[in-house]
Amino acid sequence: MKGLTRRQFLARVGQVVAGSALGASVLTRVALAGQKGGRPNVLIILADDQGWGDLSVHGNTNLRTPHIDSLAQDGALLERFFVCAVCAPTRAEFLTGRYHSRGGVRGVSTGQERLNTDEKTVAHAFKAAGYATGAFGKWHNGSQWPYHPNARGFDEYYGFTSGHWGEYFDPPLEHNGKFVRGQGYITDDLTDHALAFMEQNRDRPFFCYLPFNVPHSPFCVPREFWDRFKDKSMALRARAGDKEDLDVTRCALAMVENIDWNVGRLLGKLDDLRLRDNTIVIYFSDNGPNSWRWNGGMKGRKGSTDEGGLRVPFLIRWPGRIEAGARVRAIAGAIDLLPTLTSLAGIARVGDKPLDGKDLSPLLRGAADNWPDRRIFSHQNNRVSVRTQQYRLDDRGALFDMAADPEQSTNIAKQQPEVAARLQQAVAEWRAEVLPKGPDDRPFPVGYREFPMTPLPARDGVAHGGVRRSANAPNCSYFVNWTSPDDRMTWDIEVHTAGEYEVALYYTCPAADAGSTIELG
Repeated sequence: MKGLTRRQFLARVGQVVAGSALGASVLTRVALAGQKGGRPNVLIILADDQGWGDLSVHGNTNLRTPHIDSLAQDGALLERFFVCAVCAPTRAEFLTGRYHSRGGVRGVSTGQERLNTDEKTVAHAFKAAGYATGAFGKWHNGSQWPYHPNARGFDEYYGFTSGHWGEYFDPPLEHNGKFVRGQGYITDDLTDHALAFMEQNRDRPFFCYLPFNVPHSPFCVPREFWDRFKDKSMALRARAGDKEDLDVTRCALAMVENIDWNVGRLLGKLDDLRLRDNTIVIYFSDNGPNSWRWNGGMKGRKGSTDEGGLRVPFLIRWPGRIEAGARVRAIAGAIDLLPTLTSLAGIARVGDKPLDGKDLSPLLRGAADNWPDRRIFSHQNNRVSVRTQQYRLDDRGALFDMAADPEQSTNIAKQQPEVAARLQQAVAEWRAEVLPKGPDDRPFPVGYREFPMTPLPARDGVAHGGVRRSANAPNCSYFVNWTSPDDRMTWDIEVHTAGEYEVALYYTCPAADAGSTIELG
């Protein structure tokens, strides 16, 4: 394709076209970096669609997670840690320390998951401080350069950049922009690469980010883990018990036990490398559970701005610095991780945009006697809720005393009108300041020399004519029903470097229809 400068990219095919799936308890005794042991390594493990209740440390007797639980035994558990209602926004808030809407992240697909290129990430900060930086897993904040993880502070990247992946065994993945084939179950494979990264960088500080993509659907797991659950009765059931699919629950919990096994491998590697005492290990999840299953009686699940959709596990271990078995009751969130980690590591952040998150290190130093109350806002599909230490105002204006009523069963807005009014005003001001004012019209960038191959997956395209998606959600869908020469699919692109481009289109059709003509323009 010569001289490609137009922002519209059209593809026409004769039959079925598939976009590739490529398409007040506080912590004490914390010593900051710079003391014995030098700069700490950082290992961050992020689960995908794991609810607060999907751990045995939180009282779930349906499964056992001893390795994850050990982080609470040997470190600290933050009892009220909040993230976003869905995947990509949480990742953006962790990376930037800012509410996701400030950085351009509005959703999970069709380009809305992209983190604006002027945002600096926690990986930028650690890389600038001399750390080896690596990410292994589900990125979900942009696939094309300069949204790609290799452009966001990570020297090493292995995984997939979309939000949903359809293949969990020997999956097609990418390694620093090149397509590769994974080996075995995806969680095990991602862990293998993280282990190798830590081994290779044992003699220098490293920042290792391991965003798993389970127990996100599709619900599949190695047989040895499924066999533990296939006939198991569930002693604890979902709040909305009539909506619970027990086989989905069984598989989701089997996937969590597989995560736990891999966490054990990671912690064991730190022991083998004698890096345990000088490594900060964090474990958390990106939103509430993706199915109706036991979640401590909380209201809501993934996608909800109620407590059950937003409150997730958070465990942190740093031996000798964080008191073993500590519990933190102060509310906190994903927006706090960048300022906290840079503070604990004793490094400077990169960038000067104002942060929404707080440095939690005063809590970790036991210097939080006067820790102020705060508000943490949550936004999903124009729904906004706000949490304080005691209250939650939901997206309909109902007020709940979360200390007395953690299940959000009694609206006390009429009994506490001043509190309700104050929080409603705070929500209105937050909406005006933070939420986007217009449509997301960012094109998809192609033609960066730093990244010779640019994917344009089906999830980012727009169907025209009789073309339809294979699924309701764009993520991991492909296009079907290409039956007319007038049917087409478009991508709104912006070419960074004018020149001659080679285009490859991944599609499938019945053998009898082979030989279809594809027109690009």
